Amino acid sequence: MAEPVYLAWMDSVLFVGLALAAGLTLLVSYRVIRGPTVPDRVVALDTIGTNVVAIAALYAIWSQQGYFVGVSLVLAIIGFISTITVARYVTEGDIIE
Repeated sequence: MAEPVYLAWMDSVLFVGLALAAGLTLLVSYRVIRGPTVPDRVVALDTIGTNVVAIAALYAIWSQQGYFVGVSLVLAIIGFISTITVARYVTEGDIIE
């Protein structure tokens, strides 16, 4: 099996992506705190969850450790389920019928 080729610019691109995702997560946290409505806060929390998944996936690529891919998949599943649950609670007022 061939050895993977190390690309010097790849570290820079991954670092910029990690920094950008982390910075956007901090900016979106403002909307969670100061959101004028509950749906705004729900969307902001979903965006934070998506950014955390992106950070875990980018870190998995950067560190070349595959178990962070599993972490990002689990975070994505938990984020999806929690967003659906909160959206249902906001719209219907009840989670379980």
